[in-house]
Amino acid sequence: MLEIKSVSKSFPGVKALDRVSMRFQPGKIHALLGENGAGKSTLIKIICGIYQPDEGELFLNGQPVVLKSYHDAIEKQISIVHQEIQVVPLASVAENIMLDKLDSFKKRGLVDWKALNEVAIRYMEMVELDVPHSSEVKYLSAAQKQLVQIARGLSSGARLLLLDEPTSSLTQHESNLLFVLLNKLKEQGVAIVFVSHKLEEVLAISDQVTVLRDGRFIGTEETRNLDRNAIVSMMIGRTVNYDFRGFLDVQDNPIVLEARNLKNKFFDGLSLSLKKGEILGLYGLVGSGRTEFAKSLIGEYPLQGGEIRINGQSARIRSVSDAVEKYKIGYVTENRKEEGLILSDSISVNVTITVWEQVAKLFGWLNPQTDADLARKMIKRLAIKTPSAIERVGNLSGGNQQKVSLAKWILADCDILIIDEPSVGVDVGAKESIHELIWKMAKEEGKTIILISSDMPEMISLARRILIFKEFKIVGELDDLNSKEYSYAETSERIGACFA
Repeated sequence: MLEIKSVSKSFPGVKALDRVSMRFQPGKIHALLGENGAGKSTLIKIICGIYQPDEGELFLNGQPVVLKSYHDAIEKQISIVHQEIQVVPLASVAENIMLDKLDSFKKRGLVDWKALNEVAIRYMEMVELDVPHSSEVKYLSAAQKQLVQIARGLSSGARLLLLDEPTSSLTQHESNLLFVLLNKLKEQGVAIVFVSHKLEEVLAISDQVTVLRDGRFIGTEETRNLDRNAIVSMMIGRTVNYDFRGFLDVQDNPIVLEARNLKNKFFDGLSLSLKKGEILGLYGLVGSGRTEFAKSLIGEYPLQGGEIRINGQSARIRSVSDAVEKYKIGYVTENRKEEGLILSDSISVNVTITVWEQVAKLFGWLNPQTDADLARKMIKRLAIKTPSAIERVGNLSGGNQQKVSLAKWILADCDILIIDEPSVGVDVGAKESIHELIWKMAKEEGKTIILISSDMPEMISLARRILIFKEFKIVGELDDLNSKEYSYAETSERIGACFA
């Protein structure tokens, strides 16, 4: 259906694609893999007409094709579900789903809203998006916004459908539903390009796998001939593992944070405590209350009862600035693009924004050179791949954006760091680097970490105590992981039993 021949694309300081060639066939789910920065998103945007190649050609059904815009791609029955949430916040769910097809509902210059809504509702039902079609999208969760994007992609009637990290914000149930839809589309002869860092999904859903590394084509293989280690080896040139990392020596350490019987619009009495240097895992499905609990701790959601104590003293945390400035608590959000980063600004600004007040007090003003020096220090420490500290954060790969999101809180020297979904949308190499960073902060620097993750291997690898969340309650606790080494299978089975 689609053939790419010797395509190259460069940006200032970066060659994103270097003479890449591959084919996508009808009735196949073709996984496109690689580390962040390997060139996957660039290639997808070229296929969709968002970028134009510097060199090379595209052939659609055997004929050369030039796509000068996304509108050109839609006319050729090519559609994309973006990794980044791209919605119109003030428009309705139905309007967002049919956004690129409004012209087809016009009669005598006016949009037939009734007909548009009827079609949109059909695709909402297909992805089980259970909200009113008239709801403004700004009120939806990140997962619901992603379902809007998927419904929009499906509604285009595409013969070539590209999905860039489509499950990054979805629950397991929503992901499973998407896979059923993709298999139905495959049976109808649709060619599907599936980009994901979740290799278990790739092995379960795809027919073929193509790997890019540093903008170059590494190879295409039938999925049935691959396993996780083989894919990882193609992606990064080596294997990685989730071996047991050891124990954290926290038994005699003081308690640094206590939540006593917290109550607000989400919780009716939730309690926990953490010791200095501990990694406490909060595990559960998306929407189970983990993130809401974290945001209650940092003052984003007001408390209606209960008490937070920091280092034995009662704390009044009314805002994120209170949390970091008065109590040295940082929060790495799961939604880095909308909440964690200023994508249009530089790495330097994003990394140093948490210490501007300290810098201003020290020098009497904000010093751009000081900011740049601090940013370069963090770039080196976290191995952020970038041409310079003044590079726009929006130009970085997902993994490097996540490192910037971590860097600003590390630079603030927080004693307690809440990290929400640290590896969402991050490749295996960057994930390993982030995991090692988290472990060293606790083990070597005595930082106290609250780790929120839906990734069970990640949780088992890092957390030495795990609280299980379900329906805004703590339904179980694994409190012996720091005294006995359990296998992955044993720990995952014990976590699963807490949901029963």
